[in-house]
Amino acid sequence: MKIAVPVVGGRVSPHFGRSDYFVIFEVEGGGLKGEEILRPPPHAPGVIPKWLREEGADVVITGGMGPRALGIFAQCGIKVLTGAPNLEPEALVRQHLQGTLALKENICEH
Repeated sequence: MKIAVPVVGGRVSPHFGRSDYFVIFEVEGGGLKGEEILRPPPHAPGVIPKWLREEGADVVITGGMGPRALGIFAQCGIKVLTGAPNLEPEALVRQHLQGTLALKENICEH
């Protein structure tokens, strides 16, 4: 399984489409096996979800995401977790894997 986290300033991006880069974590046996830092393609409707699908992402953890993007991710078969706390990517993924990730409301409503 691969989990993607959009990052701004070393922490989860409040809006996935405005991130500096993505960290994609490879998960195996319930633990982290590796990670890769990737620069996303230019932001345009539908581009990043399709790019993440090509990179093998199964899950995205982010602060917020607009409804159109949520729909595109659903079409790509990628689960999206919005409302992530402002933490470093690895901490978010570890909490998710442990079942302790406390999500709040999606902070992007547009």
